[in-house]
Amino acid sequence: MNSKRSGRRQFLKDGALLAGLAVGATRAARGQAPGPATPEAPPKDSRAYGERSRFAKLSRAPLEASSSPSQTPLQDLEGIITPSALHFQIGGTFPPPDIDPRQHRLMIHGLVDRPVIFTMEELKRLPSVSRVHFIECAGNTVRPVRDTVQQTHGATSCSEWTGVPLSLLLKEAGVQKGANWLLAEGAEPGMHTRSVLVEKAMDDAIIAYSQNGEPVRPEQGFPLRLVVPGWEGNIHVKWLRRIKVVDQAYMTQSETTKYTALRPDGTARWYQFELGPKSVITRPAGGQKLPGKGFYEITGLAWSGGGAITRVEVSTDGGRTWKDAQLQEPVHRIAHTRFRFAWNWDGQEAVLQSRCRDDRGGVQPSLEALSKMWGGTPKYWESHLSIHFNPIQPWRVTPEGSVQNAMFS
Repeated sequence: MNSKRSGRRQFLKDGALLAGLAVGATRAARGQAPGPATPEAPPKDSRAYGERSRFAKLSRAPLEASSSPSQTPLQDLEGIITPSALHFQIGGTFPPPDIDPRQHRLMIHGLVDRPVIFTMEELKRLPSVSRVHFIECAGNTVRPVRDTVQQTHGATSCSEWTGVPLSLLLKEAGVQKGANWLLAEGAEPGMHTRSVLVEKAMDDAIIAYSQNGEPVRPEQGFPLRLVVPGWEGNIHVKWLRRIKVVDQAYMTQSETTKYTALRPDGTARWYQFELGPKSVITRPAGGQKLPGKGFYEITGLAWSGGGAITRVEVSTDGGRTWKDAQLQEPVHRIAHTRFRFAWNWDGQEAVLQSRCRDDRGGVQPSLEALSKMWGGTPKYWESHLSIHFNPIQPWRVTPEGSVQNAMFS
């Protein structure tokens, strides 16, 4: 008996439901008639889709004066979940493409035994998962001299993502021997593409169609977004329409020019995917003002692309002493973790900092330690940009109560 046919029968035996749906997906994609015309937008009614109070002023903010609002207001949020409307948005096209989900298809082809094409309806019939994960731009905090936490760290957000495990679809297609990479492609006019290791795809990647319980927002990739937990944000391809299984990285423009980790000696590291441990105090933080001495709860967020946060320490004296902060439960793997620390401010100048550790032993470095590891000096980073920048962030509280960025002062 042909070995491929034998293996195929075993897979069908182990997962008859999935195989039946996937077979249907291929047939439907080839012969499905177009759906009815897109219905006109109904009149706006806050009772049909709730709106926030007119007194709530949370909003994204531009990173530069000329750019569109994109940075998440971390200083104004509670808990760990970022409202979908406030999830950071960087790169890609704006406004996002207007995609009718009834016409959208996801194709998996290349080094596979059987190319498959799925409609949205068929993907939603498959076994799904819901997981809480952060997504962070690789360039988050590359401008460490900015004033506020929204400007320095606002390119990270955390959501509950629901969709189909990518491993399920790859097993159905039958990944061939020698296939080590995937090329993921978006449906926007620029057709953003990124290479992803098959090993990671088979581990925990998700083909997400839902964010925080509702369809993924248009600027976040509606109707499908690739979620690759713990890896830099540009790999989480939006408006996903095609995955090609290949034997090597594709060396796309983003991979060779935009998202290389530049070092002080002029060299750059390619394919540095996983984001390191990072934390930041969001209150009190840069741009805020304390009304007077007394009790304050220091709070912030910690996250790591390598696993779950196990410890956050806070210093109120510029790093001379450190004490453990309280972690808000539950603590999810590769997700924002809220920490809290009780502090009585005596009205004197203080420097607030946080540092975190994950369950793999990864530790957020100081600026000095990061500079030594990368072969530079702390002063170098004041005027040079680099991705995957995750040093401890200090905030200086003046006797007047003003909170300032103290990264380089």
